[in-house]
Amino acid sequence: MNDGQDHLAGLLGRAAMDVWGDMPRDIQEALFETAMKGRPTEREELARLLHERHPRTLHPARPG
Repeated sequence: MNDGQDHLAGLLGRAAMDVWGDMPRDIQEALFETAMKGRPTEREELARLLHERHPRTLHPARPG
């Protein structure tokens, strides 16, 4: 991405983080997995940040 695209992507990312707790779980999971594709070492850090900002996003584990 060029600088302009990086800037816009950052704005969109911050907006997504601001409304994270209001998003349906499937959208949260899709965004999270897309953001973490190829970044396994950052998964825990991002998950922790989102849970700290939006405690209600602490979902129980899925059955199965």
